[in-house]
Amino acid sequence: MNYFKHLLFLILITFISCENPRPRAEETVNVEPHPLETQKTTMDSLSKSGKVYVPVYSNIYQRTRNERTSLTSTLSVHNTSETDTLFVTRIDYFNTEGKLVKKYLNKTVYLNTFETIEYVVDEEDESGGSGANFVIEWYGSKKLNPLFQAVMIGGLGNKSFSFTTEGVPFE
Repeated sequence: MNYFKHLLFLILITFISCENPRPRAEETVNVEPHPLETQKTTMDSLSKSGKVYVPVYSNIYQRTRNERTSLTSTLSVHNTSETDTLFVTRIDYFNTEGKLVKKYLNKTVYLNTFETIEYVVDEEDESGGSGANFVIEWYGSKKLNPLFQAVMIGGLGNKSFSFTTEGVPFE
């Protein structure tokens, strides 16, 4: 009987010693931060920046100046780089008269390699008018060549249509 108590005691000790111990309160776990969190990235250190104008249309004329067809517009910002991050500091939406309708960013966003972000102006939103546009400001490494496009889609009766526009750099 005494033999079984010792055996049970040894099995219990073996089982307890095999468990992963919890770290003590004074022990810290080091987690590597994301590389972008540790970079002191500024426009000066990256060497390439740009402003882009992208025309979009929240509506188009149909038959006469008084008849319009509303459209859904999607702005797409593409990081076309396989190695570098794209930083976007501004995406503003302006109406036909050139008045600011909406600011889409309140802080800088970054796009990883081959990442795309999209912003949609709903069909019901006619605040932009027939000559609406986006202005985008960005920066990154000198190797970057991001792509800025808009896709508009709408319909007349049982037919639908779509078309695209591309961003134009400006200063």
